[in-house]
Amino acid sequence: MEKADDHCLSKLQLTVPSDDRPSVLRLRELLAACSKSIENGDTHQSEALISELVNYLDCISEAAETELDNGDTESDAFEVLNEIYRFISSPSLDQGTIDTLSFDLPKAVSKFIRVGGCLEIVDSIIDRFVTLCSPRDMLSVLCEALDLQTTKAATCAAPFLSGLSKVIRSIQRRHFEQIKIAVPVVLNALKAVDFETSEGDVNCDTLYARAMDIASSIQSVCVKLVDGKVQEKLHSLLGLYVLQIMALFSVSMSHEVSSCLPFVSKLSSFLPFCGLSYAGLITGFDIDKISNNIIGDDYTACFSYIKHGACLSVLWGFISEEVAQAADEKVNVLKDELTSKQTERWKAIGMFRHILSFAALSWKLKKHAIDFLLCIHGSESFDDKQSDYISYMPSLFAALQAVQIIIMYAPDATLRRNGFDLFKKLLADIPYSQRFDMFRALIMNSDSPSMVGLLLDLVKGEMHAELCQKRAAGSLQVDTKARSEPSFCTPSILELVELVLRPPKGGPPVLPEQSDAVLSALNLYRYVLITEATGNTNYTGVLLKSNLQKSYNEWLLPLRTLVTGIMSENKTDYDEITVDIECALNPVELVLYRCIDLVEEKLR
Repeated sequence: MEKADDHCLSKLQLTVPSDDRPSVLRLRELLAACSKSIENGDTHQSEALISELVNYLDCISEAAETELDNGDTESDAFEVLNEIYRFISSPSLDQGTIDTLSFDLPKAVSKFIRVGGCLEIVDSIIDRFVTLCSPRDMLSVLCEALDLQTTKAATCAAPFLSGLSKVIRSIQRRHFEQIKIAVPVVLNALKAVDFETSEGDVNCDTLYARAMDIASSIQSVCVKLVDGKVQEKLHSLLGLYVLQIMALFSVSMSHEVSSCLPFVSKLSSFLPFCGLSYAGLITGFDIDKISNNIIGDDYTACFSYIKHGACLSVLWGFISEEVAQAADEKVNVLKDELTSKQTERWKAIGMFRHILSFAALSWKLKKHAIDFLLCIHGSESFDDKQSDYISYMPSLFAALQAVQIIIMYAPDATLRRNGFDLFKKLLADIPYSQRFDMFRALIMNSDSPSMVGLLLDLVKGEMHAELCQKRAAGSLQVDTKARSEPSFCTPSILELVELVLRPPKGGPPVLPEQSDAVLSALNLYRYVLITEATGNTNYTGVLLKSNLQKSYNEWLLPLRTLVTGIMSENKTDYDEITVDIECALNPVELVLYRCIDLVEEKLR
């Protein structure tokens, strides 16, 4: 018997001798009856007795778990577990009995780990079954047990994870086929864990340490394989497993980032073994490579976070040099490569959208993700990459939307500011000929009036920069014809204003809820109107009489009616809500009347 078990026994023997305990005496009777019926080949009777044995063990574990102030129930639990260990360790026990009991006893004894101090003896019992029974049989038993306990993985998964680690090392043939059965079960159990709580001796650290042991076991099997094709598939399976664990651990971490580094470093050491590099992970190339070796099987849903894990693997290396060294990587080399190669940078940005939009990930890690992306941004975009950009546009759009969430909801002002800096740099990295379309897509797909207002302000900034460049080049001239070169100075700019001032769903905008967007739209319209008039240009068509009449009758006058009506209704009220409404509408009213004056002047 192991040292931990001897400690448990000695502790109990100081209270009441085990021979005097009714619980142990009853257990011995049940175990002896089960053994006899199994040896006699009486299947019906043995099934009934094993069921009775399991129910009895459930009663003992539940009593010890619920009656916390009753020292006798806890002592009963220790004695019962040690009696089971003694029974299955007996040299005279028939192998058939061991094999039959292995289907039910591991699941029954696993429930005892909810009782403090029982984890080690439960581990010893399951380890004994693993040692005595066929690896293939135990793989099936342990996987089934994990599947059944998924909803209570935190309390029951630990001993099964430890058992699977030992079983995997014992597999003699069909290694990939058997390991691929175990991996999804392990990952699904970890996903189901409620990491906010821990029961008995089990917590997040214990479970992940055992998940790491499984990775080590798979690695040891890989090393021993001689079939190159099977070895490659197992390397890929291990890589996917490690990336999924990286994501799950990063989500579950309740400690400071620094305290997570030892685990992450050890996990990162598997990456070079699996042929995974930071450059391949962050661009998605390695993900596609190892997935193609595995995908086609029906269990790939358990790898739902491998892209998150790929980005997080690189991010942890950015956070800690220790982690980067464990992965045999140099982050500075990676940053230089991404800074100088726009296409690779677009791939990385597209990959990082997975963790930026990952609601379960901590703000601490998202802060590091923003810092990393700020580090890799080049100073200019290249329009000759336009054909490449089209294929990356959906992922870049998703990344920009993810950064919007950080700008709006991050609890830290510095993070929100850094998020906005990144947002502007991501937009600047888009080819100029495609940038306006990206702005339009972001505006049309935003539910936040404040974000719409922010986007319209950025559009105005882009238009101003373009006009300044034209003036510097001496190229400003009257031109109402369609321009062959895409720019912000086109009639499409008025379409953005109309989206806010005359929403597609009909009617004027909702005020004061949409006052931020309305104010920005009015400011943009006023800027376009003044700029075109003073510059003797009409790139946007804003000075066309038909457009002036449309904006006056369909945008400005209905909005004036709405604003004056709201202000009149609240004129005699002085409560806090009324004051807030007035503060929101005052700047809108001011800019609105200025726009009306300008349009009336042009119409005259």
